Amino acid sequence: MQNDPARTGLLMTRRTAMTALLASTAVYGIAPLAAQEAAESEPQDGGGTPFSFDWLSARMKDRAANHPAVAEKLPGFTAELSYDEYQRIRFARDRNRWADHTRFQMNAFHPGWLFNEPVHVFEVVDETAQPMVFSTDDFDYSSLKRDIPEHFELPGAAGVRIMAPLNRADKFDELVTFLGASYFRALGRDSIYGLSARGLAVNTGVAEGEEFPRFSELYLQRPAEGEETLTVYAALQSKSVTGAYRFVIHPGAVTTMEVTARLYLRNDIAQLGIAPLTSMYFFGGSDPGNFDDFRPAVHDSEALVVNLPSGETLFRPLNNPPRLASSYVGAQSPVSFGLVQRERDFEQYLDAQAHYERRPSVMVEPLGDWGRGTVRLLEIPSDLEVNDNIVAYWIPEAEMTAGTELEVAYRLRWGMTPPGDGSSQHARILRTRVGKGGVSGVDTPTDRRKFVIDFAGGVLRELPGDADVQANVSITKGEIAETVLSRLDDAQGTWRLVVEARAAPGSTTELKASLDGYGGVLSETWLYQWMLE
Repeated sequence: MQNDPARTGLLMTRRTAMTALLASTAVYGIAPLAAQEAAESEPQDGGGTPFSFDWLSARMKDRAANHPAVAEKLPGFTAELSYDEYQRIRFARDRNRWADHTRFQMNAFHPGWLFNEPVHVFEVVDETAQPMVFSTDDFDYSSLKRDIPEHFELPGAAGVRIMAPLNRADKFDELVTFLGASYFRALGRDSIYGLSARGLAVNTGVAEGEEFPRFSELYLQRPAEGEETLTVYAALQSKSVTGAYRFVIHPGAVTTMEVTARLYLRNDIAQLGIAPLTSMYFFGGSDPGNFDDFRPAVHDSEALVVNLPSGETLFRPLNNPPRLASSYVGAQSPVSFGLVQRERDFEQYLDAQAHYERRPSVMVEPLGDWGRGTVRLLEIPSDLEVNDNIVAYWIPEAEMTAGTELEVAYRLRWGMTPPGDGSSQHARILRTRVGKGGVSGVDTPTDRRKFVIDFAGGVLRELPGDADVQANVSITKGEIAETVLSRLDDAQGTWRLVVEARAAPGSTTELKASLDGYGGVLSETWLYQWMLE
């Protein structure tokens, strides 16, 4: 199902507008290529600019050797657009680029409002880049109460939208958007927009202050007729780093993006986040909160999943914590990590507009040896569901100092059930529920907290309730008061682990649990951060 323009506008408000605001007001002044720099890439005498990924990489390496450029300013009415006006502007669908192509089409987001630094867009044909020019002829301004100059050539775009016949052969659906800072997101079949990815995270949640790099140029390789993939290149700019990116996009039930990033550090960076994912967790079964809401859950993602070379799968339910929270998973060359949405029934959300049950999961699969590092999960307190308060990314162990050059490659898989979203060998964690400890329905004072974890699948499905299955439970900065493991009488052969724990007020407690038996691990490993006020 294609996302309508109004829905896209709402999502733009929710995520990319917020990040664009952050990017445009940061004290360190995120700088795209200056106007004169962009001109260097424009065709000379109509002949186009020879283009390759190596050319773009060399160009961005040269930029890292110089000071950040001064930001471009939007001209004319584009600099005056209000929020309401911007939301009413639509790209004229009869002006889509590549309209005669049977596999891909594209158009642009209008510059203005919070998107106040233009992105320069180019089309690459036969290894030659030509500017893609957008003007007021390409957009519908009919609902605006202001005069719009005719045939006015825009200085660039805010971003681009790529479409493909994702769900039906006769209809072009949104597939990928690049919009706001270095944010982008994609869809697999039957899903709607949810979490986003970023090109890079720089000093997220650290004392030095976060930078928001932005894609200042996008190069779209015009696909040949019948070609199943689309390649997009991007130039990344910020105060401390430049980069050249290549995205090879293959749409499908699970849409795959193969990403290659070549990074050039201008300054020391305290924490460089590779393959960052950004999502929203407001409340749900693992952290119900105190919201007076008819819906049982509101989140774009419910858990962080990390697959380790040992075959262990870590499942960490997300929280909306009372204060800023960080969790770290150290690993040597992880198999994959990502943010997932496992609960797929409408009844688990009851939201007839947002349809959180259709939000995609995204898994990051490293290509090549990433060496030693850490998956970091950052959870930010939020009292509104429009805030993206979840960030996850990979931190390389090596120090990131000025002059460092780094190439990293990975695969992003977007979809309802992408490979790696859970263990394929062991029982998966179906759900986590949290509540007051003690006997349910009895008003007895207790300092305990109850954690209920349901496991299903794998060998566990075939085992009877009296099988030799043990719960392996541990806690840091707290005490396990009681554990109970039992097999439920249901069609899935679910095993339920109930853990009751206590900890001191104000503490941050880490819990870990898995099911073992017959000489091996039978389930995914459950991780949980319990933050007491």
